[in-house]
Amino acid sequence: MTTVTESGYADLPRLLSLMTGDEKHSAAATSTLDVLWVLYDRVLNVAPSRVRAPGRDRFLLSKGHGPASYYAVLAAKGFLDEGELANWTTAESRLGMHPDRMRIPGVEIASGSLGHGLPIAVGTAFGLRAQRLTQPRVVVLVGDAELDEGSNHEAIALAGRESLDQLTAVVIDNSSSTHGWPGGIAARFEVEGWAARTVDGRDHEALYAAFTEPHSGRPLVVVAVTEPKE
Repeated sequence: MTTVTESGYADLPRLLSLMTGDEKHSAAATSTLDVLWVLYDRVLNVAPSRVRAPGRDRFLLSKGHGPASYYAVLAAKGFLDEGELANWTTAESRLGMHPDRMRIPGVEIASGSLGHGLPIAVGTAFGLRAQRLTQPRVVVLVGDAELDEGSNHEAIALAGRESLDQLTAVVIDNSSSTHGWPGGIAARFEVEGWAARTVDGRDHEALYAAFTEPHSGRPLVVVAVTEPKE
């Protein structure tokens, strides 16, 4: 069971309620809420005042279909004015059904097309390595169904073989994948050389520990298990 003590988390349901309509994709959005909060509240080195600072961590939302929780967390952390949430997806709003990196402070990629985020994250990690920026983390959030895309298999294999230890993939496992994988999601990454941890996707302390414990020169995958998507 999750024990919630972080200030600000309790306000997220209210922020989410400001966004209405079919575009909200509530199941897709709410499955990511706790992971996003723990990352932005306790893990990521990011801030509204330094959204382009070279030393910042990079967070990439590959699971960009249904970004309501992402917008709520960005508003809670000062990247967005909460007044923008009520008009999201309208013609006048910069908050679209998929996040747009050119319009929203702190958003690193325009996402929503399945299978793009993890390969981009691998490229970002290589880019940081080339610049000798060894401290920033690259964290990408993907959905379990998204792993059906072949581009992810190539990214998983390359990251493991190149020991991209600045890279963390977070997989939201809400039982949405079509076929699944022998041994489970974590095993798919482990066989390619990743460190893997599977935790309750609603347990903030377990998530924090999974993100912050050392993983000895390997990329890390955190499989966050949530209730099945209905």
